[in-house]
Amino acid sequence: MKNVNRRDFLKLSGSTLIGVTLGGVALRANAQEQLALDDPTAVALKYTHKSEVEGANCANCMYIQGEDGAEWRPCGIFPGKVVAADGWCSAWMKKG
Repeated sequence: MKNVNRRDFLKLSGSTLIGVTLGGVALRANAQEQLALDDPTAVALKYTHKSEVEGANCANCMYIQGEDGAEWRPCGIFPGKVVAADGWCSAWMKKG
């Protein structure tokens, strides 16, 4: 394994942090279309606009992005789409 000096490590870490930050901003900026119930990924993950699972909805899922309180928000599972805050899918995981 190649030794990495401190300067190279800091450059790589800084570049990674900037890339992750800008990637998240780009995802939120591009997410505009509401997720359709007949979308193939939505069907595979059993997405619904209204959760029937008590205490579990998109608003309290770890994959949700955007501003708290918004009715429709971007989701990391469905890039380029927004999901209903009251929705649910089988990929739901409690925000920690």
